[in-house]
Amino acid sequence: MAEFALKQFEDLRQDWDDLRRKSPARLLFSSPSWCEVWWQHFSEDNELYLGAVTEQKNIIGIAPLRLKDGILYFIGNTLLLHLTFSNHKVMDLSPLLPDSTAYRLFTSAARGGKIKVECLNDDVSVALDLPQDLPAYLSRLNSKQRHELLRKERRLREEGEVSYEVKAEPAAGDVDIFLDFFRESREDKNRFLTPEMESFFRDIIGSAAADRTLRLGMLKLNQVNIAATLCFDYRGEIYLYNSGYNPAYRSLSAGLLSKYYSVKQSIETGKSRYDFLRGAERYKYHLGGSETQLFRCIINI
Repeated sequence: MAEFALKQFEDLRQDWDDLRRKSPARLLFSSPSWCEVWWQHFSEDNELYLGAVTEQKNIIGIAPLRLKDGILYFIGNTLLLHLTFSNHKVMDLSPLLPDSTAYRLFTSAARGGKIKVECLNDDVSVALDLPQDLPAYLSRLNSKQRHELLRKERRLREEGEVSYEVKAEPAAGDVDIFLDFFRESREDKNRFLTPEMESFFRDIIGSAAADRTLRLGMLKLNQVNIAATLCFDYRGEIYLYNSGYNPAYRSLSAGLLSKYYSVKQSIETGKSRYDFLRGAERYKYHLGGSETQLFRCIINI
């Protein structure tokens, strides 16, 4: 008989990492380090509801949840059986991929009449499977996309020496450059990057560097940094978390090309997939991405 108990982060770090290594699911944003950093910055008005499921004294599942106003949410924005052990009968979970264990479990239980589940279209996620070489990647783009991308790259190279460097352990100055570019590239990003959010970015970058998943890319023109990409490398897949560029190089498409060079570098290093993550920004499709519907599921027991 499985048992459910609430725990603290320090109680579960090793078991949590062990479970992630064994799981076939993509669990980058459900890692203990990610959830703990998020909790340290954004836990106000929330109660930690970090559940562990044990069977014969072995931890077989972890539910990284938070409780707010009587409703359970994922920490960081990652299960049905365990909800029955508590007095809290409502979960509001998003974003859920259609092939995720949680989505399949909830919808199956709803069809069986065991619970009430309302699943709504929440957003889309955009990603692309990477081929073995750059010519194969470019051949997948339609003729207009390919022409425009190569034209932009050619124009940038006409301005001088172009390079793209990826750092797994960036210096503090590199992080400063990324945050400056993030802030300067768009007004909405500038508003988003509050002091608290900047602190979160710095801590999550430090945590990812310690976990060996960080990939901070710098696009340079004539040895001058003009754009930056913040990515994570997990199980041979690259996740583009955010980016920014120097507005002085907007006419040279520095923002788009930094992402293109990130895709190129991922292909060259043998990565299998490039995930642009949540959101339907146009550049993701211009770089060959395909969308997957994300869901928000409200579960009542």
